[in-house]
Amino acid sequence: MVKALFPGSFDPFTNGHLDIAYRSAGLFDEVIIGVGTNLSKQYLFQTSEKIALIEQATAHLKNVSVVEMSGLTVDFMTKINANVLIRGLRNEKDYQYERDIAQMNQELGDVETVFLLAKPDHQFLSSSLLKEVASTGTDISKYVPNNIEKALNEKLGK
Repeated sequence: MVKALFPGSFDPFTNGHLDIAYRSAGLFDEVIIGVGTNLSKQYLFQTSEKIALIEQATAHLKNVSVVEMSGLTVDFMTKINANVLIRGLRNEKDYQYERDIAQMNQELGDVETVFLLAKPDHQFLSSSLLKEVASTGTDISKYVPNNIEKALNEKLGK
């Protein structure tokens, strides 16, 4: 059985993230979305809120679960018995960044990373860009799952 971890901060979880989760669910026996904290980022949503929102958005994917993740990714993968790390790539900048992390994870924990290319209509999406656009009251419904759009608008007072 191949268990895969799809880690991220997901603030918010976008349709690009959902697409990677959906495609991963078709490739692996079990997919765990690990909601982590990047100390260099400021978040709009609390971890528990993100987990609940992602669970709602992925409820139709029966082999996908969502958990809080902490510590080094390789250590977390050992803890949950994951075999593969999933990362989405939007562009060459993502590739350069993720390539180095994948190599470090390979060195630290013999972790295999699988890169999934973002579909063209998701290649420009980023959580930080969506938060900025949403803060102006602009409609972002085609970029995030419905439940997340609602929560984001409530959080931003829109």
